[in-house]
Amino acid sequence: QVQLQESGPGLVKPSQTLSLTCTVSGASITTSDYAWSWIRQSPGKGLEWMGIIDYDGSTHSSPSLKSRTSISRDSSQNQFSLQLKSVTPEDSAVYYCARVLRARTIEVLASTPGAYYGMDYWGKGTLVTVSS
Repeated sequence: QVQLQESGPGLVKPSQTLSLTCTVSGASITTSDYAWSWIRQSPGKGLEWMGIIDYDGSTHSSPSLKSRTSISRDSSQNQFSLQLKSVTPEDSAVYYCARVLRARTIEVLASTPGAYYGMDYWGKGTLVTVSS
């Protein structure tokens, strides 16, 4: 069974860096069949795709967040991570990690309606609050 689990601080101060880790079990993050993604949902808003890391380590981020977003991985721990710099209260959200079917990756990158259906396994999400 594939499982994803987000972890990291639930409270981050403004201007600091938000750091989260997704631990994956039941599947390897280096297999070519999948890519791995970060998504968030702010209160009262829909899902916002943040970025993705492919099986070979290459990354792509949402244009609106690219300047502040860094995605990396630790293949030895079967983990991938998110760093979001210079956070503000507008970054408060539930943050999810998810697995992306390789054949659906292009839909995610293009923000195609229904692209989230190409993400077959999700973590439960972790709430991060940005506040002083």
